Amino acid sequence: MTPHDSSTPQRASLGTWPTPLEPMPRLARALGLGSDDLWVKRDDLTGLGGGGNKVRKLEWLCGAALADGATVLVTVGAPQSNHARLTAAAGARLGLDVVLVLAGAPGSSASGNLALDGLFGATVVWAGGDDKEALHFTAEQVAAQLQLRGAVPVVIPFGGSSVVGARGYVECGRELLAQAHDVATVVVAVGSGGTMAGLVDQLGADRVLGVHCGAVTDPARTVSELAAGLSGSPGAPETLRLRLDQVGDGYGALTEPVMAALIQTARTEGIVLDPVYTGRAMAGLIAAVQDGDIVRGQRTVFLHSGGLPGLFGHAEALAQAEAALNVEDDRGLPQG
Repeated sequence: MTPHDSSTPQRASLGTWPTPLEPMPRLARALGLGSDDLWVKRDDLTGLGGGGNKVRKLEWLCGAALADGATVLVTVGAPQSNHARLTAAAGARLGLDVVLVLAGAPGSSASGNLALDGLFGATVVWAGGDDKEALHFTAEQVAAQLQLRGAVPVVIPFGGSSVVGARGYVECGRELLAQAHDVATVVVAVGSGGTMAGLVDQLGADRVLGVHCGAVTDPARTVSELAAGLSGSPGAPETLRLRLDQVGDGYGALTEPVMAALIQTARTEGIVLDPVYTGRAMAGLIAAVQDGDIVRGQRTVFLHSGGLPGLFGHAEALAQAEAALNVEDDRGLPQG
C-alpha cells in the first residue's frame, strides 16, 4: 500500500516551523557578490531526527499513512539515505515500526545515517544493487510479507518524492516568500525531485535553480512531472533551471569543486554541508556566479536541505576534511 493522494490530505506534526533565513555575508563577498545578496534557508534545522528537507515531505506522507491505518512504514534508499534516517525518526515519533530497504549488503557502509537508523529502531533489509525499480520491488515484497503477519504497511516512495510529499515544499515556498518576497533565485539540490517541484509550484520555474546530484536518470522529467501533479497542468521540463555539471563520476562520488565548496562554506560561515547533496548544490551556486547566472545585486537563497550525518558516513570526504586541518608548529603557531 502506498499513501493515498487526497485533495485535502492530513498532515502529521513532525517539524519546527518556520526554519530560519540567515544572511551569508562573508561567503557572498568571497564569491564576488554583495554582502546582502546571499542567504541560507536553514532546512537543516527542521528539528526531527537530525533535521533536513525530508521532514517537510514526511509530514504529509505520514499523515496520509496514518489516515490509511498504517502500523509500519517501509521505504527505500542508499545506505546513507537521509530520507531513510528521517523516516526511521518519524516512525519513532509516531509510534510506527519502520523497515528500510537499502541498496548494498551488510558491511557495505557504516556510521553516519546508518548508525542513526539503528538508534531510531528501524529494521534494515539489504537489497543488493542500487537499481531503484529493484529496490521498490523488494519494498513491495516486504510490505506483502508484513501484511500476511497482520501488519498494515505503507510504502513511502524513494526520497519521499511524490505529489503528496512535494506538498511540504509548496509550504516551504510560501514560508520563504513571507521571509524574502524579493528572492530572485533559490538554489536547491535535486535528488528525487520533490523539493524542487514544490518550490517551482510556489516560486515559478524562473526563480528556482536545481543542481542535479545523480540520484535519478532524468531530473528534468522527474521534477516537471511532480510539479505538474501539484499544479494540475502539464509540466515543461525545458522551462526548468537545472545544472547537470556537478555530478562528476556519479552519485556518492566526491569531486574537487564539491570539496572546495564544503571547505569554503565552513570557513566563511561556520555551516557544514554534505558531500552528496548540499555540497553539490553549493558547488553549483558557485559555478552559477562564475558564469553569470547568479548576479550581484539580487537576493539569492541557498536552501540547506540538511544531510550532516552523511558526511560521517563518507570516508573520502572525512579524510579530506581531516587533511585540511591547520597544524601548529613547535611554537604553537599555525603553519603556512
